[in-house]
Amino acid sequence: MQVRQLTQHRIIVIGAGYAGAIAAGRLARRLRREDVAITLVNPEPDFVERVRLHQLAVGQELRTRPFAEMFAGTGVRLRLARVTAVDADRKSVTITATDATDATAGEELTYDTLVYALGSAWNTHDVPGTAEHAHDIAGRPGALRLRERLAALGAGQPVVVVGGGLTGLEAATEIAEARPDLDVALAARAALGDWLSPKGRRHLHKVCDRLGITVHEHTTVTAVAADHVTTASSVIPASVTIWTTGFAVHPIAQATALKIDTTGRIEVDGTMRSVSHPDVYAIGDAALVTGPNDKPLRMSCASGVPTAWQAADSIASRLTGTKPTTVPLRYFNQCISLGRKDGLIQYVTADDQSRPAALTGKTAALYKELVCKGAAWGVANPTLAKPSRRRSVVQEPARKAAAAPTAA
Repeated sequence: MQVRQLTQHRIIVIGAGYAGAIAAGRLARRLRREDVAITLVNPEPDFVERVRLHQLAVGQELRTRPFAEMFAGTGVRLRLARVTAVDADRKSVTITATDATDATAGEELTYDTLVYALGSAWNTHDVPGTAEHAHDIAGRPGALRLRERLAALGAGQPVVVVGGGLTGLEAATEIAEARPDLDVALAARAALGDWLSPKGRRHLHKVCDRLGITVHEHTTVTAVAADHVTTASSVIPASVTIWTTGFAVHPIAQATALKIDTTGRIEVDGTMRSVSHPDVYAIGDAALVTGPNDKPLRMSCASGVPTAWQAADSIASRLTGTKPTTVPLRYFNQCISLGRKDGLIQYVTADDQSRPAALTGKTAALYKELVCKGAAWGVANPTLAKPSRRRSVVQEPARKAAAAPTAA
């Protein structure tokens, strides 16, 4: 016979990007409010649509989505604070408040279950001058600084986007479309769109030509200065340099006892549960998640959202005494906006390899816009997206002695 626990099970979610916010909302609608205390810790009061930060950088206004409104009536408690430490052995999180009305510094929150969703930031790869002179669009503060800098540029001034991945492509095309008076260049370490299908590559070249973007293929930037970037064979003028060569995970996990890989991502099983600490679940960019063909999932919204679903459902199942299920995590397409009027939807295999088929042009732009709106809607409507019956929490064995997680 299962015995109801008398105290609330304390769930702390740290980080409120797509993954963290979705996990908090999904847990709130899966579990009875009387049985759990869900706390969401995030330094900013509004949800940031990271996939739209290139739009913010060129001066477009994005819709404000306050967490206080999103989670009103759900039972999720929002703490505006920055996480400064996690002690996975003592099951505690140390925070410093960012709310001007809260002078808390060094407060320690204890948890029964932790959802680690601190995500990632830009990765400078320790290239000289990058941190001092380049701009990033990996977060809202960086995008706003870039927005101010771009607005101050006069006609004909050069802008260099370093990095030929999805973020770099979206940034370069957005800037070139919004500011046709600027001289926009893109520096890619490989051939432009080398991972895309032939159709996708052709369209990408066509768009760059139409927007007047100078593409430097097979180009590695070795240093960044205030007015130029240096490559192995040349110097490229740059009044503004935008660095988009990948992401680096938040460093907090490296200072914990959690098992991580060489990049600092937390190693998890198929339920997103830490392989070293059963009371911790990691999701989004912070988690080392194995996908089809044993390939790690790439850091992206496309990976983060399903890991949030999986973790929330796994936690709910564990706490309610129901059988946990795992859903294969796979890819279907890569969605790339190429300005507001064009796009590229590259269809891919389960393990993210390009298929011959691709959708291009205005139809692809509309497709990408619907994907972005759908993701934001899922975050902003935690009680409406896939409603389910809230279940009662039963006595949780981990409150007494944590058992090792089983393989998914």
